[in-house]
Amino acid sequence: MTDYIINGLYDVIDPELGINIVDLGLIYEATCEGNKAYVKMTLTTPGCPLHDSIVNGVKERLLQLEEVNDVQVDLVFDPAWNPSLMSEKAKMTLFG
Repeated sequence: MTDYIINGLYDVIDPELGINIVDLGLIYEATCEGNKAYVKMTLTTPGCPLHDSIVNGVKERLLQLEEVNDVQVDLVFDPAWNPSLMSEKAKMTLFG
């Protein structure tokens, strides 16, 4: 994964949970070729009502990076997300 892409994604917050999408374990792949960023990600549930908000947040945040002028987001549900993908920080925030 490309560090500056991942670092930018820490700023994208899941509006329902109030935790960034990296710590939630929603990012499966994040790379950049030339000026095009590619993100393969999932959501906590396939029917997430905030789908558009989160995907647009990814695109908007990455387009703020000097190195990026195009963003492709692939939203996948295989493998399915589960709480074991979360960072320890996110687990502590949600579960204490």
